[in-house]
Amino acid sequence: MNRLLDAVAYQGVWFAAVLGAGSGHAWPGAVAGGAFAAVHLADANTRASKLTLLLAGIGFGLLLDGALEHAGWVRHAAEGDTWRRIVGAPVWILALWAVFPLTLTCSFAALQSRTWLAAALGAIGGPLAYLGAARGASALEFVAPAPQVIAVLAVGWGIALPVLARLAARGRPGVALVGATP
Repeated sequence: MNRLLDAVAYQGVWFAAVLGAGSGHAWPGAVAGGAFAAVHLADANTRASKLTLLLAGIGFGLLLDGALEHAGWVRHAAEGDTWRRIVGAPVWILALWAVFPLTLTCSFAALQSRTWLAAALGAIGGPLAYLGAARGASALEFVAPAPQVIAVLAVGWGIALPVLARLAARGRPGVALVGATP
């Protein structure tokens, strides 16, 4: 996929998810995320590694957003209490967590070998995306004081993005990671 098209398409998924959630609907994010994932997973040569990235993204989403929701620090829009009790995080945010790592194979592939840059961008960009979702679309609400939530998001995304970027690099043919064993 073209890098620019990949970045624009992901932004479309983000807007569908947060605007849908802000309007009380989780399905726009899930549908847009599903379409984005389907395009990425269409290539049989990279399907296994991209599926691993997708699942790792969901894992990070369950961990970070599930913990914030469970602790009562963040309230996500568009999901009933049953879904939150069972899964821990709403489907629209998990759709974003699922497909964002796929951008690390295309539009953000440069982060695969730049661990510190990935950490810095994660620590800055992650909280900014949540602020945009909260203030611009009412897709979530910071229940705890915003500086606390932003700090947790900065740490979480500062860890998640470089880990996901390194995982994306492992799925690329011909890439050797320093310290990696075959």
